[in-house]
Amino acid sequence: MADHDSWRIPSTVQEPPSRYLIPEQERLGGQQLVGEEMPEPVPFIDLRRLLAFDGAEEEAAKLRSALQNWGFFLVTNHGIEASLIDAVVAASREFFLQSLAQKREYSNLIEGKQWQLQGYGNDPVKSQDQILDWSDRLHLRVEPEDERDLALWPRHPESFRDILHEYTLNCKTVKDGILRAMAKLLELDDDCLINQFGEKGSTYARFNYYPACPRPDLVLGIRPHCDVCVLTLLLMDKDVGGLQVLRDGTWYSVPPVRDYALLVNVGVSMEIMTNGIFRGPVHRVVTNSEKERMSLAMFYAADLEKEIEPIAELLDENQPIRYKKIKCKDFVSAHYEYFSKRERVIESLKI
Repeated sequence: MADHDSWRIPSTVQEPPSRYLIPEQERLGGQQLVGEEMPEPVPFIDLRRLLAFDGAEEEAAKLRSALQNWGFFLVTNHGIEASLIDAVVAASREFFLQSLAQKREYSNLIEGKQWQLQGYGNDPVKSQDQILDWSDRLHLRVEPEDERDLALWPRHPESFRDILHEYTLNCKTVKDGILRAMAKLLELDDDCLINQFGEKGSTYARFNYYPACPRPDLVLGIRPHCDVCVLTLLLMDKDVGGLQVLRDGTWYSVPPVRDYALLVNVGVSMEIMTNGIFRGPVHRVVTNSEKERMSLAMFYAADLEKEIEPIAELLDENQPIRYKKIKCKDFVSAHYEYFSKRERVIESLKI
């Protein structure tokens, strides 16, 4: 790559923040990144009750309300041991606290130039004036298991691979239970939403690290976006907030959660599949001048060769089709193009 194309290489957060400053037209005074307090607590769904005979109806009603009002909720009694969650957090922190040289052994740049989704680094840079996010990431494809690129899985700490493997298996059970409950809400067959993933649905683990930032009033950890996948399970930092969600033109701050609950978030692939009945919320991450923050997102995506489209059983005269169909790999590619421009890819698919 020629020197004059060096802007295409994603930066790391150890570099000066000039390319991270949000556009001037988005600055609405000194408090523009301070979110409002949520008008109601984040909805909690007890997964054990949701999937049991006793209390399932009450939890299902809460789930429907959460999906229609916010597009996300917190799930408790999910069955993942607290000790495993603690181990995942500790391993993540140990990885990110290594030197930059050690982390770059798992770089998402092939030969230091060509960007790929997996590995350590940041998002692709599409233009010289693109605003960068104040975060470092480790992005790994964890399912299908036989397609893992273990060369990109950290060897330090030594327990990292075993812990991530166990956490992946546990999260899959949680994800399947939630999707079956959502299918019931839509009066679909129990496995209908699970079957939408196709033969080779993918799961990606993305470890996010947000260092303390000298200008939290002007810099975002992640710019506003919707998840492109079907569903996300997010393990949030239990001590440091930063996640904000947009509703009716107002940004609301999602408070940290300390009881090992997981935040479940609808992705825009699900929005297409349900013909807009369930919508993927727009969200962002703000930075903190004093404290680092970490999170781990598990993204559940359809087979890259599968076409994403509204489920036929959900369409009728009163619910006409709202979105064009698109191959999953084309949708993901388009997502990054729109994301770099701070736009929402699903708008391009509306009929």
